[in-house]
Amino acid sequence: QVQLVESGGGLVQAGGSLRLSCAASGSIFRINAMGWYRQAPGKQRELVAGITSGGSTNYADSVKGRFTIFRDNAKNTVSLQMISLKPEDTAVYYCNADGMTFTYRPFASWGQGTQVTVSS
Repeated sequence: QVQLVESGGGLVQAGGSLRLSCAASGSIFRINAMGWYRQAPGKQRELVAGITSGGSTNYADSVKGRFTIFRDNAKNTVSLQMISLKPEDTAVYYCNADGMTFTYRPFASWGQGTQVTVSS
């Protein structure tokens, strides 16, 4: 089993910054892609940013230039640095990772979610 635990959400004023972190633990042989998703009330969950094991990144158009995703492969962590936050960034943010366990079974895990609220 692979568990993801997020931290770093909270309340911030528009224009402010937050950093989210996510740590993966358990029977991890290899993590392929890691990413951050978000879900606002009444909306579908959407990809915010993703990063491969080689460091290639992709971002939603709405966050390009404001959010940066990075990971530490040695520590099995992924973080999301968010600047110039807008009220429309308000959502529950979820960490996601997929890879292989030590028993050579693929996994795809989600964190429990962390609330980010941006006030205007």
